[in-house]
Amino acid sequence: MELDERKKKILNSIIKSYLKTGEPVGSRTISKEEGINISSATIRNEMADLEEMGYIIQPHTSSGRIPTDAGYRLYVDQLMQEKKDELDQREKDLDEMKDFLDEKVEKVEQLLENTAKLLANDTNYATMVTSPVSINSKRLKFIQLSLIESKKILCVIVTEGNRVRNRIINVDQEMNSERVLKLNLLFNSTLIGLTYQDINLAIVSQITNQGGEDATIVRDILDVIGLALNSDEDFKIYTSGATNIFKYPELSESSTASEILSAFEEKKLLTTLVEKNAENDSQGTGTDIQVYIGNESNVQSMKDCSIVTASYEIEEGVRGTIGIIGPKRMDYEKVLETLNTVRRELDNKLKKEE
Repeated sequence: MELDERKKKILNSIIKSYLKTGEPVGSRTISKEEGINISSATIRNEMADLEEMGYIIQPHTSSGRIPTDAGYRLYVDQLMQEKKDELDQREKDLDEMKDFLDEKVEKVEQLLENTAKLLANDTNYATMVTSPVSINSKRLKFIQLSLIESKKILCVIVTEGNRVRNRIINVDQEMNSERVLKLNLLFNSTLIGLTYQDINLAIVSQITNQGGEDATIVRDILDVIGLALNSDEDFKIYTSGATNIFKYPELSESSTASEILSAFEEKKLLTTLVEKNAENDSQGTGTDIQVYIGNESNVQSMKDCSIVTASYEIEEGVRGTIGIIGPKRMDYEKVLETLNTVRRELDNKLKKEE
């Protein structure tokens, strides 16, 4: 069955009405809208087709319909296409927001925290802003092992960008400077220039075998190196407005609200959104803004939400994520415009601070 222009117009009318009211939309409501010159009977027939196609559902026995995730997706994709040139070129008249972001702050952390609060107040949704991190895999630049006690080794790991990680490794054998020097040569000759993904089982086996009597210590050092390459201790997520979800009946049901609040408190689940946003960035999706509806986010506790994310960049390859979380009937047009403005201003502000 074809989704012709009349069906698209009726679907858009249902979605826009539902975004405003949160109530199922009937044929009579649609027939009263300006530009809809169709009888109620014809509208009902078209709504039945749209329901069969999976774009709307009838939640109760009443004649009203509400959008499905597929309906929202069609609407958002169409909206983003229509707004693309505007979002790329038009300067929005959001003076208060721009003035706020132009204020001098002493720390990047304060700016990001304030940005999350500003977005929550402006949109009435829950928001998050992450600290910027490198989107490229970190490569080992240098490893320095030093004997600080007979059974304690200081491991200094330097990665690209001159990020330094220090770890003390407790060993169960008496060590001396000569053995530690051999380990330094072994690790620096084998691992320098590699990323976490590059250190496969074959390389681990090779280094362990070459370690000889120090095989156990080699494995301990490899664990520490792996942790240093596969984590970012400076990464933080700033959140605000989580309690805004209680403003929307479809999210305020106790179990749903509790799950969303827990995600914001623990913040671990939010990293899934950041990783997904970074993955889409790396794949070159053609837009700086991503919209996830329902289960598209892969965060089970947010299956009843829509999530809009955008990346900001402080230098090539170093990016952070801004996210807005709300009901599926969020005001997508306002969110897209607001998020685009904040992303640009944050880009400019952080690059000025460099």
